[in-house]
Amino acid sequence: MSQRGNSTNDTRVSALTAAFDRRAANAARPPASPGEAGLIGRPTPQRTEILQALAHCQEFISAQLLHTGLLAAGTRVGLSTVYRTLTALAAAGRADVVRDANGERLFRYRPDDDHRHYLLCRQCGISIPVDAGPVETWADQIARTSGFADVQHTVELAGICTGCTAARADS
Repeated sequence: MSQRGNSTNDTRVSALTAAFDRRAANAARPPASPGEAGLIGRPTPQRTEILQALAHCQEFISAQLLHTGLLAAGTRVGLSTVYRTLTALAAAGRADVVRDANGERLFRYRPDDDHRHYLLCRQCGISIPVDAGPVETWADQIARTSGFADVQHTVELAGICTGCTAARADS
């Protein structure tokens, strides 16, 4: 979601700050290995912090919102470092990327090498992974029949989740 100072972003920053506080309390069980920062270059403290913060986010998040959460949690890191790190993590296969309704890239930590697809709510931003077997089969078939190698694809599914649909109906 793009950052516009609305209540949704204020709530997400508060949730992100709380997640960072829980991260500090549960430091013995980080979901991402600090060594993973080395996948994208020298494992600097800033890259490690960004990786850990992204790994603790349950939903897709924009670089700007992640940066805001890092600052709120007391981490000194520049916005350009956050963008570069997230882009490098995506290129290394450690982050999934989708675009929101405004075209802004949103990132989510990928704990393994499995390529995933998501259904993203245009209203609240919640995301759910979807079974993409048919898409993967189709992409593999296109690659084989075309003679292309190293084919990559992007599939973005967006709609309105049941919670937001119900809220609209109640309005």
